[in-house]
Amino acid sequence: MVTSSVPRLVIAAPSSGSGKTTVATGLMAAFASRGLAVSPHKVGPDYIDPGYHALATGRVGRNLDAYLCGAELIGPLFAHGARGCDLAVVEGVMGLYDGAAGEGELASTAHVAKLLRAPVVLVVDASSQSRSVAALVHGFASWDPEVRVAGVILNKVGSDRHESMLREALDASGVPVLGVLRRAPQVDTPSRHLGLVPVAERRAEAVSAVAAMAAQVARGCDLDALAALARSAGALSGAAWDAAEAVALPTHDHRTRSTGKRGPLVAAAGGEAFTDHPTRSAGQRAPVVAVAGGPAFTFSYAEHAELLTAAGAEVVTFDPLRDEQLPDGAGGLVIGGGFPEVYAPELSANEPLRKAVAELAFGGAPVAAECAGLLYLARELDGRPMCGVIDAEARMHERLTLGYRDAVAVSDSVLAAAGTRMRGHEFHRTVVEPGAGAAPAWGVRAPERRVEGFVQHGVHASYLHTHWASEPGVARRFVERCLTS
Repeated sequence: MVTSSVPRLVIAAPSSGSGKTTVATGLMAAFASRGLAVSPHKVGPDYIDPGYHALATGRVGRNLDAYLCGAELIGPLFAHGARGCDLAVVEGVMGLYDGAAGEGELASTAHVAKLLRAPVVLVVDASSQSRSVAALVHGFASWDPEVRVAGVILNKVGSDRHESMLREALDASGVPVLGVLRRAPQVDTPSRHLGLVPVAERRAEAVSAVAAMAAQVARGCDLDALAALARSAGALSGAAWDAAEAVALPTHDHRTRSTGKRGPLVAAAGGEAFTDHPTRSAGQRAPVVAVAGGPAFTFSYAEHAELLTAAGAEVVTFDPLRDEQLPDGAGGLVIGGGFPEVYAPELSANEPLRKAVAELAFGGAPVAAECAGLLYLARELDGRPMCGVIDAEARMHERLTLGYRDAVAVSDSVLAAAGTRMRGHEFHRTVVEPGAGAAPAWGVRAPERRVEGFVQHGVHASYLHTHWASEPGVARRFVERCLTS
């Protein structure tokens, strides 16, 4: 049995807006400045915070989502990301005990902390309280005996007197104060309709902000005590996740995800086990899979590229804002999430690339598009011409669509066979009309039963974000189609 003993901390809060991202990113950068190899992680499906984490540590930011991937993959995915590191910092999501709607603790920060056997540090916005902070911390520390709330960092403290009052109140709580941070506008990061502005859109300013976070945390927190707390985390047993091993396994139906048990096999990519590059015969050249990047397409899980590579593909990133052609030899295309609505004029103006994407798609090459990718493939976005691969119009909308989704593939596609079940996440303020094609991509059960997305030629386009580590056969099937299209 393989055991992982990487020291680790989970940074949580009573609610969103308390300062988790500032504290977690600042801790990552402060520990990294001490010469430590720091592994950055984020609970939940968020794509933006990991960009700041990567800036702070110089390592890929990785997500730990027990809803999308299943509880049984949290430890292996953590060990994969933290391999060779001195310390790991895990930023939580929402409030400590807030999980998937209607699913109890599933996918909450508390759930992931228990799965990782990690101590929790609670970040409390103390700007509008004094003695009440003790009741708040006591409540969070005692709510679930299996969650070890082992320290508090007080954020947005107004003065020395305010700090003294807070410390005095917390003396009897049994939870030590490991940091006190004053109000500091220079660490703020700008937000818009879907949260923080990604690093790729403001790199110079983001570098300065992360440096300010690191300085503030180093001044206000007891880094030695936090490092010692991280070393108290329990050992994790089990092998680290490995992309090559994952694509060599049979594909599974995860209908029993919430219990951590695996369901029966389905035929999404065949039931047999594979070795080496399962999709490529000897002497066959690796297919080139073009992956959209740059400021307009920043949403991607690192494991997707790793799985595509393990399945035998050569992954090449391109920027639809600047590149007028797809990468040489592109035989497949992946367009993830991001903010095409912000860059609609520039994307529309890049007519050579729009035509190249349409030519590839209409030629039958595999194309996987999620959310922003769906908008880019549409006929138009907010009245501006896009690629015209999907006969639909996209536009901004005042309503936010947000939440986890249980989905089943309605149509056979380059990603999955009809009947394949996966879990996903929606997060957008746009609408596409019509919302589904003649061959829909997914059937979704909640919050209302509906079909959505488009499957046509070799295209799979949908609003649903999925995590391929939960269903590695998706990557294998996609690369197989690249070789045969």
